[in-house]
Amino acid sequence: MSELIEKAKLLKKAAYETAVLSEEKKNEALEGIAEALLANTDYILHENGKDMEAGVSAGLSPSLLDRLNLTEERIHQIADGVRQLIKLKDPVGETTEQWTTDNGLNIETVRVPLGVIGMVYEARPNVTVDAAALCLKAGNAVLLRGSSSASHSNQALVKVMKGALTSSPIPEEALQLLEDTSRETAAEMFRLNDYLDVLIPRGGAGLIQTVIKQATVPVLETGVGNCHVFIDESAEKEMAINIAINAKLHRPSVCNAAESLLIHEQWPHKEELLRRLHEQSVELRGSSDLASAFSFVKQAEEEDWHTEFLAPIFAVKTVEDVQGAISHIRTYGTKHSEAILSETPENVQAFFESIDAAVLYHNASTRFTDGEQFGYGAEIGISTQKLHARGPMGLRAITTTKSLVRGNGHIRA
Repeated sequence: MSELIEKAKLLKKAAYETAVLSEEKKNEALEGIAEALLANTDYILHENGKDMEAGVSAGLSPSLLDRLNLTEERIHQIADGVRQLIKLKDPVGETTEQWTTDNGLNIETVRVPLGVIGMVYEARPNVTVDAAALCLKAGNAVLLRGSSSASHSNQALVKVMKGALTSSPIPEEALQLLEDTSRETAAEMFRLNDYLDVLIPRGGAGLIQTVIKQATVPVLETGVGNCHVFIDESAEKEMAINIAINAKLHRPSVCNAAESLLIHEQWPHKEELLRRLHEQSVELRGSSDLASAFSFVKQAEEEDWHTEFLAPIFAVKTVEDVQGAISHIRTYGTKHSEAILSETPENVQAFFESIDAAVLYHNASTRFTDGEQFGYGAEIGISTQKLHARGPMGLRAITTTKSLVRGNGHIRA
């Protein structure tokens, strides 16, 4: 029996047990996980060091290495994320609707776990813990399939978490890591309908499209973040500059970092903003007017408007008005996160009404598209699709519903 099938069978059985646990028991298990992560920090960092060394040797980009890297501070943040979940209300068992029909049937819709969730993700070890904790809190079992570049880190994190589960109410079999990272096994996992209830890919466009095209298991799609910041003519100078810099540079390697900057052609502070970005080592790829006006702005290629750089690179363009910004975003955006910086209410309203994206911002950085920032604790991913869930996906996004119908001898005529 293959590793995949063996672990899938364990997960299916464990999912039934986990689904009926009380919130108190699930929180007890999560606290044990948080404590174990902190107690085993040195071991986790040692194993992560192996992946980092291999990543450097393999020539991974700085953005990928940043995603891969764990530090003592990051492990503390990961553990804090688990503890934030403990504070959140368990959605399982929540009544979403209840009514009585004309013939006297009482119908109640309640939240229940999805079942067995398959997570497919790239070189971000923090996702290993975030996904596990979220799935378990919502009463699910979870199969984790990370990338080979983070294999030592993922194995260490899962070993620590499963160790904590051995003395908790949640069966340790509810958490499994697929250590075989071959493409053949991944393809088999994508078609494991008898055992998996949903697949959630989290990573770059290539990974997400591979899962969507190959999977027969239903896919809860997370999206690429080609996010835009539009600075309107009325935008306040310092606020606009600070937000643009934050959206690009706070953490360039993540999906909610801004990749394109659209500036109203009449905004009077373009030069200062572009110079400040350049001084902070941002590579600027601009429209022809900007490339002609500023020696430090390179001429943008068509591909730059489509690209999720995940690096300190900004595609910059002037637009005639808010409609020009809307048109550009409709053409190149990925329906993730888009921001307008403006003091003109009608332009903000037009932007909000006309842009189709999971999250829209007025006078705020796109970096807030994050489960923790939205008050969800950790997140399973950021959905850019429209079915089931959209935006940062917390606990409710990994539940479904069932209807409980109570009668009194009812038969249908």
